[in-house]
Amino acid sequence: MSQKPSFALTLPSTVVVTGASSGLGHELCRLLLEAGVETVGVDRAPALDDLRGNNRYAHVAGSVSDDTTWEEVNKLLDKSGSKSIGLVTAAAILDTVGSILETSKEMLVRTLDVNVVGTAMAMKALLPRMIDNGGGPIVAVGSVSGSFGEQQLAAYTASKAAVRGLARTIAMDHARQGIRVNVLSPGPMMAGLFKRHMESAADSKKFEATRANRQPAGKILDPRHVAQGAMFLLSEESGAFIGEDLMADGGLSTSFDFRTGSEGASI
Repeated sequence: MSQKPSFALTLPSTVVVTGASSGLGHELCRLLLEAGVETVGVDRAPALDDLRGNNRYAHVAGSVSDDTTWEEVNKLLDKSGSKSIGLVTAAAILDTVGSILETSKEMLVRTLDVNVVGTAMAMKALLPRMIDNGGGPIVAVGSVSGSFGEQQLAAYTASKAAVRGLARTIAMDHARQGIRVNVLSPGPMMAGLFKRHMESAADSKKFEATRANRQPAGKILDPRHVAQGAMFLLSEESGAFIGEDLMADGGLSTSFDFRTGSEGASI
């Protein structure tokens, strides 16, 4: 056989992606456009060059926690007339690397405003439209940290735990209206937030090597692979998933005590 077997996904006609100008959100926008999906990106930053030139891409510059941002998104959706809409909430910030003692009230409020309030505002803004359409998929981007905790990331970890609880509750509230909400929880991936965390370390190369060695496959995740997980959760083929938390962490959370073998025999 000269060609590998493949499996197609049935995606919404239009997908709104927050955090579209960096990291996972940007990678997901690229995948959606490659698949022919009309994509609306939302980010404080302008659209990146590789997205701006695509006639299937529209960009709304603004804060995800601001009502006016979502008014602009809904105007674009009104204009498109699409009756098949999905949402991915990938916008997030990681302002503080340090314990709670090093986290100011202002930093905590800002983190919760973007990561939690912004996620809630996105869902609240698009849910009525999606319900009128007969349903649709929502993917809330969480984090492995939101389930297991992570040292020196008190504010970020708390925010992602809140995103998980928010998404799963909305999944139960609206499942009978055809809404499927799921959580995608990445582990460390070579993208925006992890890169910034790595760069904040005293020895970034050592930090990267140590974190890669903790992964069962011995490497930090490629954000494109994580974005493909979001593509699946957006698709009709993931119809059995409602309120689930898909850990896209390269096996990091599979074992409480992953060992490379370099520490010697365990018996």
